[in-house]
Amino acid sequence: MKRIESRLNTASAEFQANAEHNRRLAQEFQQKQARVRDERPQRDIDRLRSQNKLLVRERLQRLLDPGTPFLEFSSLAANEAYGGEVPGAACVTGIGIVSGREVVINAGDASVKGGSWYPLTVKKTVRALDIAIENRLPVVHLCDSAGGFLPLQADLFADKYYAGRIFRNQCMLSKMGVQQVSVVLGHCTAGGAYVPALSDYNVIVRGTGAIFLAGPPLVKAATGEENTVDELGGCDMHTSTSGTADYPAASEDEALAIARDIVAQFKRPQKSIIEWQPPEAPYYDPSELYGILPQDIKQQFDMREVIARLVDGSRFHEYQPNYGKTLICGYAHLWGYKIGILANNGVLFNDSALKGAHFIELCNQNKTPIVFLQNITGFMVGREYERRGITKDGAKMIMAVSNSEVPKFTVMCHGSFGAGNYGMSGRAFDSRFLFSWPQSQISVMGAEQAANTLADVKIRQLAKQGRQLSQADIDAIRDPVLGEFKRKQSAYWSTSEIWDDGILDPVDTRNALGISISAALSAPIGDPRYGVFRM
Repeated sequence: MKRIESRLNTASAEFQANAEHNRRLAQEFQQKQARVRDERPQRDIDRLRSQNKLLVRERLQRLLDPGTPFLEFSSLAANEAYGGEVPGAACVTGIGIVSGREVVINAGDASVKGGSWYPLTVKKTVRALDIAIENRLPVVHLCDSAGGFLPLQADLFADKYYAGRIFRNQCMLSKMGVQQVSVVLGHCTAGGAYVPALSDYNVIVRGTGAIFLAGPPLVKAATGEENTVDELGGCDMHTSTSGTADYPAASEDEALAIARDIVAQFKRPQKSIIEWQPPEAPYYDPSELYGILPQDIKQQFDMREVIARLVDGSRFHEYQPNYGKTLICGYAHLWGYKIGILANNGVLFNDSALKGAHFIELCNQNKTPIVFLQNITGFMVGREYERRGITKDGAKMIMAVSNSEVPKFTVMCHGSFGAGNYGMSGRAFDSRFLFSWPQSQISVMGAEQAANTLADVKIRQLAKQGRQLSQADIDAIRDPVLGEFKRKQSAYWSTSEIWDDGILDPVDTRNALGISISAALSAPIGDPRYGVFRM
């Protein structure tokens, strides 16, 4: 493959201004993430210490193999919900290495509201288990939760993708032969009791761990029985009488050591075989990504410059370089794995949509995973393009994306608007992993377009009634819409709602994709099959 020839002038004023702007955004993201991970009220830390409990990240440190990476999912989940009082949605999820095996980790964070399940806690947990199912990865559950947050029970209990989906997903993993181990470090109450009960193995800590459908106060209210926690659902009872738990542990350190030993017995998966070669660092410095990304979301840039700072040796075999030029397609290697890349260099026209659909077919034919690098305003609109069949050609690309059998990975590099999000494998299209960059934005259309559209509609409605609006009236309609769109199209809103699997500092993208591709190969790759392409 030929090395991409960078045309960046890293000494230019524009590059330097972009770099300063994007470094500041990356630092702001890192500061937000550090607060979510590490800052807790001292009273909560003291409460856990008095119970001889470790903090959730101390538990992870003891569970994971030393010196190995941990790809955390949605670290800023719920950062714009619940008044900012539920950092990380009260749980930590991600992919790590335990006893040499890639596993999904689902860990309750008892330093946040006692580990209570909020609606976004449930969504984040379900997503982690979806990842385990899609990629056939074993799961380690670190259980320590006060149960569902009852004031919001209507938003976490009854519907298809609410709390019951956690247990359904555990059952699906068991059906698939994908193993799970739970470490009961605190109370597992009500529905939470089913997490260890549905695991293949579970370990429980004496004195702090407990499993019961109802705790002592509720049992007394319902039946009149009086019980201690240990009598009702403690370590010794469950490991010697009920058989609900398998291994007793005298401390958290011992429990986590037992969990590591259990995972060491898991059979290593037979990975899907794709083309691989020894990894090579990019020829161009990944930190130059900061200077490539414009400060204005509407300003275009050459996505080849991004590719050159992500892939091995900065080498890229571009497919159909002279056709459909607003969509870059081609092959590269990333951490040694051969990948196909679709990257936006402008709006999707008829030819670029057809090129993208055909390239996806080629990747499926030769079992090559696909990385989508999004910077898309949408498909081209207007009478000329409708007459050419832009809707029909866009549907071909969406059909190819939807029916793709090879693993897909998506990075929101800049803008992601309208149906362009769909064609480039947005959240609804089952990318194995989807990440955002701090400055990226996503919405049905740009904020100014939306505000102007709604203002125009209102003006026409009132004109039919014989009324005219002053500029102040128009601004009163337009400005609130503009402000709300800007707030809700930001990467921070998106990640708070778990529309992605987390924000990445752009320079960390290569590593995150490498871990993701490796994990995805634990699942078999099916043979390509497609629906009907409207010709």
